[in-house]
Amino acid sequence: MDIVFRADASLQIGSGHLMRCLTLADQLRAEGARTTFVCREHAGHLCDLVVARGHAVARLPVHATQAGGAAYDQWLGAPWQQDAAETAAALPGRPDWLVADHYAIDARWEAALRPAVDRLMVIDDLADRPHDCDLLLDQNLAARMERRYDGLLPSDAVLLAGPHYALLRPEFAAARAALRVRDGQVRRLFLFIGGADADDYTGQALREAARHPGLATDVVVGGAYPHHEQLARHCAALPGTRLHRGVDNMAELMAAADLAIGAGGGAMWERACVGLPSLVIAVAANQQAGCAAMARQGHVLYLGEGPAALATLPAALQLALAAPELLAHMEQGSLALVDGRGAGRVARQMRQLGNAAQLGLRPATAGDCDPVWHWRNAETVRRFSTSSAVIPLEQHRAWFAATLADPARQLLVGEIGGRAAGILRYDRADAKATVSVYLTPDFIGQGIGAALIAAGSDWVRQHWPQVATIEAVVLPGNRASARAFEAAGYAEQLNILALRIRD
Repeated sequence: MDIVFRADASLQIGSGHLMRCLTLADQLRAEGARTTFVCREHAGHLCDLVVARGHAVARLPVHATQAGGAAYDQWLGAPWQQDAAETAAALPGRPDWLVADHYAIDARWEAALRPAVDRLMVIDDLADRPHDCDLLLDQNLAARMERRYDGLLPSDAVLLAGPHYALLRPEFAAARAALRVRDGQVRRLFLFIGGADADDYTGQALREAARHPGLATDVVVGGAYPHHEQLARHCAALPGTRLHRGVDNMAELMAAADLAIGAGGGAMWERACVGLPSLVIAVAANQQAGCAAMARQGHVLYLGEGPAALATLPAALQLALAAPELLAHMEQGSLALVDGRGAGRVARQMRQLGNAAQLGLRPATAGDCDPVWHWRNAETVRRFSTSSAVIPLEQHRAWFAATLADPARQLLVGEIGGRAAGILRYDRADAKATVSVYLTPDFIGQGIGAALIAAGSDWVRQHWPQVATIEAVVLPGNRASARAFEAAGYAEQLNILALRIRD
């Protein structure tokens, strides 16, 4: 797949949008995709980091924007029409997916790009404007999460909602797997309040943490943090305090800590993944809802929004240091919320939608006989077949010829990009048909099962109008197949029990 991301970082925007796109891009590239970023060169842009992570970058210049628009409009660095035109011109051919992660982008921009791309994905957490997309990801926690985008998306758009889909780098899942048992005593503090932190919440929070000299403290800032020299002097004067800039071991530092002071946004899900109890400040308005939802469920202590929240930090820190049971409660709740595998889930959904759009069906022909024999005898296919024995070629050829000649049986070949992806067999009896399906070895695990089954159902509706019901038999233990049938609209009706009394 060819994937293009439109996202920016700046001192005003922060780094969160770009960093979560980078995480998804890393996942997709590891799965074989080609990735390109289109970024505007705002002050504090991170284009060099994108290149260092192995992705191509098309850089756009910053233009004057019209005053008087919505606040987020100024973040785009150009009128939306100009940004859309420049983004379209920067596309490397026609990508399979364009991923837009920008508060200044809405359905108007997306509709302008539609003709230049196959599919469009939006990453958002505001739910305050319409989108013209095939897939929307909102990885945050909010009340009535599944209804937040009602009326804002096309009727056929897919919504991925909640921290289950949080875009975290693989090291967080790895750190979670090796997590130590915390005892509720706070010995090490982790302080990270955004990569840019132009308002210097970090320095102010460190001054409060310094009132507790028994704490060892890891202070983390990003490469765009503008107060580095002053902060470095402060950290050097505090025993047990270490300053880290532009780190690549964030998960390790979080896992080693007993308590964090941090912002909302993506870092909140990173801390949750490793169960790190947190005092949280919403450093931007868009973080308020997620922070408040986490606090309502008891997963964090939420101090409030903006600089005023720092006034509550002394009391909150004192409470956390004296309440090991509270920290244990926050740790367990956070661990249950985020498992660190969200990027893989999102990549899988993108792959499924892409494959479904390309999937075609055709009736099998005599030329498919021997290829079908090879696929059916593959170990990965036989494992979940009703008969797991290897089928002799001559026996298969006789069966195949009889199948093609049987008017009550239909064999269909699913294809993606001219390659066989799966086989469907339908047997008709009056108003009922029974389906058998398997994927070819190269497409197992690619998430196309539901799309293949749904395409087959459409074929039956069109060609066998007398059929009212399609049934499928799924072997026990084949959960992937069961999920595919359920996703294609099938519902379980009977449990059939069997006893083998002789071989």
